[in-house]
Amino acid sequence: MFDTFNNIFLKMTWLSNFFDVVVYQWFGLQEGSLVGRIIQFFLYDVVKIFILLTILIFLVSLIQSYFTPERTTVILQKYKGIKGNITGALLGTLTPFCSCSSIPIFIGFTRAGLPLGITFSFLISSPLVDLASFIILLSALGWEIAVIYVIVGIVLAVIGGMIIDKNHMEEYIADYLRNARHVDPLLAESMTWNDRFHFALDQVKDIIKRVWLYIIIGVLIGASIHNLEALSDFVKIVLGNQNPFSVIIATVLGVPMYADIFGTIPVAEALFAQGIGAGTILSYMMAVTTLSIPSMILLKQVLKPKLLTMFIIIVTIGIIIIGYIFNILYYFM
Repeated sequence: MFDTFNNIFLKMTWLSNFFDVVVYQWFGLQEGSLVGRIIQFFLYDVVKIFILLTILIFLVSLIQSYFTPERTTVILQKYKGIKGNITGALLGTLTPFCSCSSIPIFIGFTRAGLPLGITFSFLISSPLVDLASFIILLSALGWEIAVIYVIVGIVLAVIGGMIIDKNHMEEYIADYLRNARHVDPLLAESMTWNDRFHFALDQVKDIIKRVWLYIIIGVLIGASIHNLEALSDFVKIVLGNQNPFSVIIATVLGVPMYADIFGTIPVAEALFAQGIGAGTILSYMMAVTTLSIPSMILLKQVLKPKLLTMFIIIVTIGIIIIGYIFNILYYFM
C-alpha cells in the first residue's frame, strides 16, 4: 500500500513516464542518450519538487498559522529545561523557513526573554526539519532516511540548546537585544479561515520566490552526478564509504552553499543513487541548512563572537558525529 502511494503521489512515476514521452518522442532525442537522460531527469525532478513544494508548504502554512511567533513565544514560556528544548525544537519543525528567515524569529524570542537554550533549539531545528522536507525526503530517499533525518535533526537541536543553556552564554548576545529582552509578547489576534488561506498562499509565493533558483541549481547538480560517469566516479572516490573523511568533506562542502532543505534534496537524491552512505548525505544536508555562510553573517549581527563560535562548533561536531554513526548503521542495514 505504501509503495503504491509513494509511486503515485510522492515519486510520481507517472510524471517520469510523461517526461520520457516528452523527451524521447516529442523532442525526438535518442532514448538512453546522455543529453536525453539529463533533460528528462531535470524536467521530471523540477516539476515533481515544485508540485510537492506548493502543496506541502500550503498545508504546513495552514498549520503554522496557529503558531505565530507571538503565540509560539507564549507556549515556550511555559516550559523550562529539557522540556523547553524539546518543545522549542518541535515548534521549529512547524516553520518551513531557511535559516535566514528563522533568525528574525529567534531575535523576537530573545527579546521576549525566553531562555537562550530554548531559542537555540528552535534556531537549529527550524531550517533543518519540517513536514514538507520530510514528505519530499520520503519520496526521494525512502521512509528510513526521512525518519532518520527528522529524528537526528530534533536530537541535534535539543542537545545543542541544552549545551548552550548549561554554559550560561546570555552575556554574549548583542547588547541591544540583551537590554531589551523582557518585552511581554502579545497573543496574536485570531485569524479567520479566509485569513489562514491567504496567509498560506502568501507563504507559498514567498518561499518559492526565494528558493526556486536553488532548487534548479540543485537539480542540475543532481542530474550531472546521476548521469555523468566521470563526475559519478569522482563523487564516489571523494564521498564514498572507502574514504574515512567523507563525512567531514561533505560537511565542509555544505558550508559555502546557501540553500534550504529543498535545494539540497535533488543533490542528496543523486548521491543516494550513487551508493553514497546515508550519514554522508545527512551531513551534507545539515551543513547546508544550518551552517551556510550567509546565515552565519546574519547571526553575527545578534551574537557575540564567543557564542557564535560555540554555536558553530556544537552544530559542526554534532553533524559529523551523526554522519559517522549513520554511515556505520547504513553499512550494516
